[in-house]
Amino acid sequence: MRPHRHESLLPPGLIIEHVEFGTLEISAVARSRSATASCPLCGRVTRRVHSRYERCLADLPAHGRRVRIRLVVRRFRCRESRCPRKIFAERFEEEIARPFARRTARLESIVHHLGLALGGRPGQNLARRLLFPVSKDTLLRVVRSRAPGWRSAPHVVGIDDWAWKRGHRYGTIVCDLERRRIIDLLPDREVATVQAWLADRPSIRTISRDRGGGYSQAAARGRPQAIQIADRWHLMENASAAFLTAVRQTMHAIRVDLRAGVSEPTTLTSVEQRQYEAWRRREAANTAVRTLAEQGVSIKGIVRHTGQSRKMVRDVLRGGRTDVFRPRASSLDPFYGQLEAEWAAGCRNGAELWRRLQATGFPGALRVVTEWATRRRADDAVIALRRLPAARVIARMMTLARDRLTKGEISLITRIEAVAPDLVVARDLTDRFHRLIRTRDGDSLDPWIEEATSSLLASFASGIRRDRDAVHNAIVEPWSNGQTESQITKLKLVKRQMYGRGTLDLLRARLLGAA
Repeated sequence: MRPHRHESLLPPGLIIEHVEFGTLEISAVARSRSATASCPLCGRVTRRVHSRYERCLADLPAHGRRVRIRLVVRRFRCRESRCPRKIFAERFEEEIARPFARRTARLESIVHHLGLALGGRPGQNLARRLLFPVSKDTLLRVVRSRAPGWRSAPHVVGIDDWAWKRGHRYGTIVCDLERRRIIDLLPDREVATVQAWLADRPSIRTISRDRGGGYSQAAARGRPQAIQIADRWHLMENASAAFLTAVRQTMHAIRVDLRAGVSEPTTLTSVEQRQYEAWRRREAANTAVRTLAEQGVSIKGIVRHTGQSRKMVRDVLRGGRTDVFRPRASSLDPFYGQLEAEWAAGCRNGAELWRRLQATGFPGALRVVTEWATRRRADDAVIALRRLPAARVIARMMTLARDRLTKGEISLITRIEAVAPDLVVARDLTDRFHRLIRTRDGDSLDPWIEEATSSLLASFASGIRRDRDAVHNAIVEPWSNGQTESQITKLKLVKRQMYGRGTLDLLRARLLGAA
């Protein structure tokens, strides 16, 4: 039978013997172009054909129809008398199909990439629409079987933790910062695990890491000659958190000096009244904790005596849980700039302000805007404080929002700064720390530590002193853990796509394979 000229339908290296075009499927009978075959055991080339059989392979769809290849496979006799393999089936090139495969190599590659991108069930649904149906288990099995191994020698790595289950179980991600790729995933964040991983890779010269103590110890033990770099973003975030802690520690003194406690609960809204009652209950528990601490009882003893959690006791002893009114999100947040502009232009009527906001897409009710207008008039009149804002709000007004304060807020911050001058020093030190990181001024780090040691940021400065070399390297070196943080975001997306089937080997296969 004369061969058909449809070679473009099939992978290279095959000759088409016969093609059948059906309504839903194209079926092709094909054979190998080679007249010889090599024994897979001894490698001897032979032409002696023993028999033939058909092997069915799925191929890429064409013209809206599935494609099936009925591949004629020959069995050969081995010519080597000493070879234990007397009869063998011919092997095809890797571009055609692997031994025992039920799909062609090019379809297998599509299945692999589909599994990497979508995972099991979403990939199964898309594959059915693309006319090469595969099960979700097959997709995951192909991804696992083709999991790549990282064979290059990394020089600059980033290490950070990620949550299997937030607050309970964590793993470790390692990235090559030069190639911007994930190298490996580790099952936990224990010092011994990370230390052993680093010790097996002598090429590593620089380690950018989270500021957790475990990674610092692992890097020092596993790669003692490597340069350690602390994460710059976490340094700035920790400095802001330290200033917020300082504000919380000062809140009691501010409230007493300004007499800003809630003296008349009947003047509060219903929501504020509920918050006030909850604060009174919290304050009773806080007083019991502080009394035991003044008596010299340890944190563990206070936890056992009061029945409160260790985290709650530590927050109280660090000055937390003092806010009477907690800040709440408002539908006005995206429109504050427009409100201030309209107010400055002379529009002081709440209903008119509401109508103008509605024209720009404000979804809230009239009462929200009229209450804001009432509070704004009170700010302009600089009346006595009815209640003190939360510590987080005060910290924001003293730092980020200093250039956007109303008259009432400026009056409040001025009074707070007069009552608590140490808080002003802490604010200035926080600004200086942020500035020296942004400007890469490593020479100013040691003087900053000395000044901060005697301020409200003493605890933060003590941590910086212990990790001084890594913090200094973070300021002067170009590397940062930002790339690692972005890879964690990608890892979380892939993990959630797989619902409950995101085991470590599958996560590693999908993330390293996609790279």
